[in-house]
Amino acid sequence: MKILYVTSEAAPFCKTGGLADVAGSLPPALAAQGDNVSVILPRYGLIAQEWKDQMTFLGYIYVDLGWRHEYCGLFSLEYQGVTWYFVDNEHYFLRGQLYGEYDDGERFAFFSRAVVDLLPMMGDMPDVVNCNDWQTALVPIYLKDYAVRWDAVRSIKTVLTIHNIEYQGMFGEHTVTDLFGLDFGWYSGGTLEWNGCVNLLKGAMLCADWITTVSPTYARQLHNAYYAHGLEQIVDLCSGKMSGVLNGLDVKSYDPSTDPCLQENYTPEDLSGKAVCKAWLQKTLGLQEAPDAPLLAIVSRLVGHKGMDLVCQVLDGIMDTGAQLVVLGKGDYGYECFFRDTQQRYGGRLSAQITYSDALARQIYAGADLFLMPSKSEPCGLSQMIAMRYGAVPIVRQTGGLADTVRSCQVGQADGNGYVFSNYNAYDMLHTIQQAIGLYHGCRADFQVVQRRGMEDDFSWGASARTYRDLYASLVG
Repeated sequence: MKILYVTSEAAPFCKTGGLADVAGSLPPALAAQGDNVSVILPRYGLIAQEWKDQMTFLGYIYVDLGWRHEYCGLFSLEYQGVTWYFVDNEHYFLRGQLYGEYDDGERFAFFSRAVVDLLPMMGDMPDVVNCNDWQTALVPIYLKDYAVRWDAVRSIKTVLTIHNIEYQGMFGEHTVTDLFGLDFGWYSGGTLEWNGCVNLLKGAMLCADWITTVSPTYARQLHNAYYAHGLEQIVDLCSGKMSGVLNGLDVKSYDPSTDPCLQENYTPEDLSGKAVCKAWLQKTLGLQEAPDAPLLAIVSRLVGHKGMDLVCQVLDGIMDTGAQLVVLGKGDYGYECFFRDTQQRYGGRLSAQITYSDALARQIYAGADLFLMPSKSEPCGLSQMIAMRYGAVPIVRQTGGLADTVRSCQVGQADGNGYVFSNYNAYDMLHTIQQAIGLYHGCRADFQVVQRRGMEDDFSWGASARTYRDLYASLVG
């Protein structure tokens, strides 16, 4: 099959979150199974020059977007068995950030229209086009719109992957014709209209041949208004063409036995290097150098839906367990101030790193004994998988992908790899933390058994890629 993966970001070229990790790992995993795979994304100004130097200029066209007539260049490079295409337009993509611009609707409408218009320049038509989130939601809509007058695109099957349904691409009704260049019937007929405005994600859900989410539990949860952010009726309507596929992890990059960011590498069979990493982390972050103190870590955006309100509510109780706490991340100003302030109160036992650094994150995963991820909602989550890969036992709330990856060891299951609590309640979370620390102090050998189970779990993209390949094949027939 020929598969075209459409994304607004992809590692290692540009990244703001988990979408980039997926877009950087799934296509090479598909290519490794024998498919012809390509990825297309914007050629942002933020892409490092070392990558731009490897790109080949293929040509250019002009893209019509409403009344606009815009230059559109196409570059490519080969990497990890995949052809990576980059859509060039400096007006839209030579910016200081990937998202958050005043004209994001116009920028990603241009990108979506360009993807379709550039198909002839990318060789044979793809069998499947897999789009991701609202930034590429117009692609299946444009393909349906073009199909009535362009025979070559009629057989293309489209898949929409929802990484987080909270972000839907909502705009005023005038954008249908003026900005997106579509007939107003797309809105008045109900495809794009939702609660009095344009909703691009809703339109893509209706137009796509199949919809995936990033974990089976999240796919089920989206039928619930609490998780669907207003689109539960559309989810119900599309339930016959929707499934959840658990994300994988780049296990070559996230490997404590080879990771160059670590002070000493280690394996599940020999955890001595992890103790070295813990000692280095304590010294570097100004914590007491106490090898027997359980080190609890949070690597997260500091926002409400990540469960930071629960942590703030019982922070004193967490510290009463005798644990040390390391927090890495940025987010809401109130949470940032809270952790900075508590760092002063718990000098030598709490370190608040209000920043983000991939190298420091890896060093924290490696040095931590326990990893806390009490999310209110979590479509998939990668942090808990990275933590387990590095031998940090996860403590998570039972939601989304956390429920699909962390198996509770509280009730003595033979394959438990972490600790789980169900209710979104600070004291339930605190009780679970106390259980984990109880095992750490009570029987270090049993605690290491749990560590090793997580380290030995298969979080690679192989299984997910096979599931996607089977899905694509069923659509193509």
